[in-house]
Amino acid sequence: MAGGWAKDGAEQEQIDNTVEDALQRVRSQIPTGEGLKECEECGAPIPEGRRQALPGVRLCVGCQEAEDAAQQATSPYNRRASKDSQLR
Repeated sequence: MAGGWAKDGAEQEQIDNTVEDALQRVRSQIPTGEGLKECEECGAPIPEGRRQALPGVRLCVGCQEAEDAAQQATSPYNRRASKDSQLR
């Protein structure tokens, strides 16, 4: 139920836009092109199976996990207090 100047369905439209923005951000981070044989961070060899599973891979598993943890710690989204999570 929208109130004030908001049109009906405005809440769902806002949720849809938030989800689409997040998907675009994640899609832009997906590596493309030929993957590396050695990790660009630590120089460790990247196994053939990982390179086949993730075309464009640039990091070994350990460095990728560290990068994912760092990105999650600095995420601009407060998932616990977001209005989207309260609407579900």
